[in-house]
Amino acid sequence: MKRIIFLLAMLAVAACAHKAPLIGISGSYMPTGGTSLNTNYSQAISKAGAVPVIIPTVSSREEADAVLAVLDGIVFSGGEDLGPWLYGEDIYNETVFVDSVRDVSDVFLAQAALDSRKPILAICRGEQLMNVVLGGSLYQDIPDQIADNVGHGGTTHKIGVEKGSILAGLFGIDSLEVNSTHHQAVKDLAPGLKVTARSHDGIIEAYEGENLTAVQFHPEKLVAAGDDKWIEFFKVFITKCK
Repeated sequence: MKRIIFLLAMLAVAACAHKAPLIGISGSYMPTGGTSLNTNYSQAISKAGAVPVIIPTVSSREEADAVLAVLDGIVFSGGEDLGPWLYGEDIYNETVFVDSVRDVSDVFLAQAALDSRKPILAICRGEQLMNVVLGGSLYQDIPDQIADNVGHGGTTHKIGVEKGSILAGLFGIDSLEVNSTHHQAVKDLAPGLKVTARSHDGIIEAYEGENLTAVQFHPEKLVAAGDDKWIEFFKVFITKCK
């Protein structure tokens, strides 16, 4: 881990020299060794004008604090289901697949990020993670727990956007078409958070909190697909990190 901190520190110096924020992005743990992250995240951050760096899993709060110390902001990415024991439940059914190593790491990083008061962007699993860390809960299997849902596994659908939100301020509309690749979602919203978008079945698609912007969909995939208006979404986050 010391080598990782050294690398992050060197990247921070390089980013500072170019007046670009250094943004950490949480990665998935690979049992065979290494860290995995879809390149769409780093490419979106780079296009928005910052320097992206993948964060490997950490095993202690001390490591998480050391990582956050050299970052200007952090993105919690999508990935595996969160362990339901983090919000006081057992695994609901056979559709729930968890990674306890990543859970431990992400919780430490989330706590360190919140205490650092540095800007946080949470996407998909990241949105669910921040809600749980702040005291909320999740639907573990949308198809089984929410009747007449709009379909969230590999589809697109509209979301209703709240006035005064970051999304409304960017796009100037009250409804957006977004992608959807998840089977879990926020159930009970944590205290202090404000819902800023929902799908028509009531699923929370975005919320905001102090130093925190969270979305259930994948804006980085929209950027990768050539929808350049979503670069502005990342630029708003990057501006907060300067």
